[in-house]
Amino acid sequence: MTADGIVELTALSPDFVRDPYPAYAALRAEAPVHHVRTPDGKELWLVVGYEASRKAFTDPRLSRDWHSHGRVETILNTENGQPALAHMLMKDPPDHTRLRRLVAGSFTPRRIAALAPRVEQIADELLDAMLEKAGRRADLIASFAFPLPMTVICELLGVPELDRHAFRGWSNAVVSPDDAEAERDAWEEMPRYLTGLIEAKRKSPGEDLLSEMIHEVDEGGDRLTGDELVGMCVLLLIAGHETTVNLIGNGVRALFAHPDQLARLRADFGLLEGAVEEMLRYDGPVETCTHRLALEDVELDGVTVPAGSTVLIAMADADRDPQRFAQPGSFDVGRDARGHIAFGHGLHYCLGAPLARLEGRIAIRRLLERCPQLAPDADESALTWVPGMLMRGVRELPVRW
Repeated sequence: MTADGIVELTALSPDFVRDPYPAYAALRAEAPVHHVRTPDGKELWLVVGYEASRKAFTDPRLSRDWHSHGRVETILNTENGQPALAHMLMKDPPDHTRLRRLVAGSFTPRRIAALAPRVEQIADELLDAMLEKAGRRADLIASFAFPLPMTVICELLGVPELDRHAFRGWSNAVVSPDDAEAERDAWEEMPRYLTGLIEAKRKSPGEDLLSEMIHEVDEGGDRLTGDELVGMCVLLLIAGHETTVNLIGNGVRALFAHPDQLARLRADFGLLEGAVEEMLRYDGPVETCTHRLALEDVELDGVTVPAGSTVLIAMADADRDPQRFAQPGSFDVGRDARGHIAFGHGLHYCLGAPLARLEGRIAIRRLLERCPQLAPDADESALTWVPGMLMRGVRELPVRW
């Protein structure tokens, strides 16, 4: 802790980006809420522990509506009025309720389940290409974990194949920024591109989700505005692939680190559904929630968070809390990991969670079935981690088979 009472996360764990869990556990042992300084120098309030995190997720005094109550520039390298942010994740009720209602019908369990054959086909096509690589080596992220969910969400929305590479660059720039200029450019280029795509689909709609959202009118005559269409596309494109990339990558890393559990899963794919839930709990794709804004002085578990403060909820720590999960640092594909909050909690619970789960199950199974000798091709210490505290994953994952 510094002289001003702020906890330096990197002082608790010098290798915080690679392994934040010891730092979170040390904080949790002291109290559920802390004033911290992040590795990139930002000061904010951090909530740790399972019960404290669930309560914070449902506290209406912690707002996501930075447009109305704060300054977007505080948390992102863009400004208020940015159309790419005109989506439900940046809103509180009743605006959030309205926006979620207008798109929820596209993510029903039946509709997501119907995507399974196409997801399996994409997975096999990607593995066909990967397994042809010389030397029986590849980067699993670039060859499989990234293109699988990106292809699925782009096909679902109707984004042309030639434009998908640009989206990966934009997504990386805004979700895990390490270049301020690239981040600002991405915030400008994404809405410009999507505005053009939306206009093209207004004139010539297809059998895709974007065309459906453009022309969807609810029973009260409500529909998404132009900016809301842009914002919803950005949310679905980014959230629709980033989480699954890290779910696959982190899940495979966990299996590599626990060969007994890998052998157990290979021997019984009946464990697969629970194994994916354990991957989400043990080392999930999202480390902390998106930034909350304290609308007033808020008392959280005996600590007063001043009005105007930024609050983060450490989902990664909540799912390692021994008060909720026995032996939380152990990876067990047979564990009942239900109740984890890897996809959030409350009204902002991830709308795309069923799709991510479906893709994760298919990806892990097809990978293990088709690569019986799959093994890591680099030491963990050599991997490059996604920067920041939002997404948790590696930039690349060298494998051999």
